[in-house]
Amino acid sequence: MTELHRTLPASWYRSQGLYQLERRASWYLLGPITRFREVGAKVEYEIAQRPLVAFRCSGDDPSPGPEEIQVQCAETKRFLRHHVTPTGLVFAALGDEAPDFYEYFPDLEPLLEKVNFTKLPYRHSIKYEGRFNWKTMVDGYQECLHCQYTHPSFSVFYPLTSYAVHNHQNFSQHMTDPEKPDDGLFLYFFPNCTLNVYGGGMSSFRVCPTSDPNVTRMEFDYYHMESGEKFTQYYKFVRQVAMEDYELCEKAQDNLVRGIYSEGILNPDKENGVSFYQGRVFELVCEQYATDQGCRQREKELLLARKDIRQL
Repeated sequence: MTELHRTLPASWYRSQGLYQLERRASWYLLGPITRFREVGAKVEYEIAQRPLVAFRCSGDDPSPGPEEIQVQCAETKRFLRHHVTPTGLVFAALGDEAPDFYEYFPDLEPLLEKVNFTKLPYRHSIKYEGRFNWKTMVDGYQECLHCQYTHPSFSVFYPLTSYAVHNHQNFSQHMTDPEKPDDGLFLYFFPNCTLNVYGGGMSSFRVCPTSDPNVTRMEFDYYHMESGEKFTQYYKFVRQVAMEDYELCEKAQDNLVRGIYSEGILNPDKENGVSFYQGRVFELVCEQYATDQGCRQREKELLLARKDIRQL
């Protein structure tokens, strides 16, 4: 019998203390290299409440090369580690303690080979806040049981009966039809970034925690091969899907805050994506807690040692 996994407790979606433990170093998707065409034009980001900027530092070709991209902490001006994939996606690491990119995403780049991101023009970005925890939004992205009801237009093109999630190390691939692997590219990068390529365009969003665990800032970037009316039609469609998720997440968070839901069992087939990411959250939170406890114990031992020395 397939092992049944329990969800994270509802308290984890509203706890300030746990919110602090969730802020761990990892690799974050910034976007295709086409986002940084103009030399010196800085693109601002805020990840885990840390402001950073990414920009093209040199070159005059229409598309920048990997060596022409820089990522910098906005406060300290310190340059941050970054990685540009052969297909043109830019990732950044917030801290030096983050593992090597290939260690964090060991089998990602073969999946990206189907899309040439260096040729996908940047079109538009938007950001706004939602009254929900960042995990509430990721819960929704990582399963599609709600799609047929919440996203009727999306479900016409990507029916629930053939939808599947394949989990890898620190990311998930969403398959709309296992028999049509080239029909779009849908990826979730742990902990809070997504990439969705279909309909001639690409959308990506970052689910950014704020100082309030019940409020999340959503940041969306849109790319498309066409401008004008074709991009407008694409943009309207993907924005409709995004707002349907937004409304669903606010209602779900309200139930979590009011105590209507505590915890439950995840469907091993239809919610395996949720189980995967919640398991990673649980692991990292426990690791950080153990580290913090160890630090506190060492501090106590040091204070006692100093006290003993003074008494000699």
